[in-house]
Amino acid sequence: MRYLVIGSGGREHAIAWRLMQDGSAKEVYAAPGNGGIEPDFRADIAESDFAGIAAFCADKKIDMVIVGPEAPLVGGMVDYLEKQKIPVFGPAKKAALLEGSKLFAKRIMEKYGIPTARHLDFAGKLPLLEYIQQEKNFPLVIKLDGLAAGKGVGIPESREEAIHFINNTVADDAGVFVEEFIGGEEASVLCISDGTNIIPFVAAQDHKRIYDGDRGPNTGGMGAYAPAPVITAERLAQVSEKILQPTVDGMRNEGIPFRGILYAGLMVSGDEIKVLEYNVRFGDPEAQVIFPLMNGKLGDLFQAALSGTLDRTDLSFKKNMQAITVVIASGGYPGDYAKGELISGIDKVDGNIIVFHAGTKRIHDAYYTNGGRVLDITAVGDTLREAKDKVYQVIDRISFNGAYYRKDIGYRALK
Repeated sequence: MRYLVIGSGGREHAIAWRLMQDGSAKEVYAAPGNGGIEPDFRADIAESDFAGIAAFCADKKIDMVIVGPEAPLVGGMVDYLEKQKIPVFGPAKKAALLEGSKLFAKRIMEKYGIPTARHLDFAGKLPLLEYIQQEKNFPLVIKLDGLAAGKGVGIPESREEAIHFINNTVADDAGVFVEEFIGGEEASVLCISDGTNIIPFVAAQDHKRIYDGDRGPNTGGMGAYAPAPVITAERLAQVSEKILQPTVDGMRNEGIPFRGILYAGLMVSGDEIKVLEYNVRFGDPEAQVIFPLMNGKLGDLFQAALSGTLDRTDLSFKKNMQAITVVIASGGYPGDYAKGELISGIDKVDGNIIVFHAGTKRIHDAYYTNGGRVLDITAVGDTLREAKDKVYQVIDRISFNGAYYRKDIGYRALK
């Protein structure tokens, strides 16, 4: 099989790595890819260039396209490639609205009885500000309707913080809503769906905030680990039966079958589990800890999803094993940051550590920073402590000007 992975982040490098590592693929190309992809297998094609991607598939005789990020999914890449008779894994444009429009997702949750937080809709900045001036209960949650690269959510602790977030984030005519704040512990549960059947993956826990102790602004994710102990076997069954399967069933009932990766961002409080949001693709950095724990071939799952045969497909994970990934970011991220900083030390990392590239570029035999999240340093161990120690024992061998990483990834499970 020849695959083309669309995207340039750590998730896409992880998908390509897994397809090659488990024997799913003869060749894996990436468009546009990053410095971790061998130059001969990188295609300098933008994610938005659907025609260019289709032409590349014809030229290289690609057997299947895997769409990594949300933007081309919401933009309709799957629909376009399917019209060109190119096999492609991911949800169609209308189904991708589960991530592309948080208000659409709320409507689906409410209609089909999927547990989620109460909310109020607002059309634009002014009515939202008027509401906030009268609101007395904080913290609360403010969410922008569309895609925001993981940064369209504010959790202000006071009226002043809420007004600051709105003035700096919400456009005059933006779709936005306010949710009740739900306490508890967050977790990510992903499944693969063929439009009817689902198979859940092992649960993971992301670390969204930039600073240790979950402080500071939200990011695209500063690290993750799996399995997340907050999602026990009983809770995973509950999530599958009460959230993931009803969502897929509801989408099919709406005439919008969901085929691809459905990611439920959850809040767990005792026996209560509620959906915070949906994503319609592998999480980043959740993929980087899920794939190393998988048994079998990732390509078999993709093919079963396209053929509607997930009910006849098995998926298992390594027993009693834990994985962790720590993101090395550019100084200043998630705000302004420099690019083009020389990266040193990748060759000094032990062979039992996986280095997934995210925001990197390769010039000759050297690597340079090319994004906010630069590298994902990943390890597997018999325990989470062992996996974490493996990462933190070697992470300082890698350096570049302004490099920053959290030092407490996995702290909730290790308390």
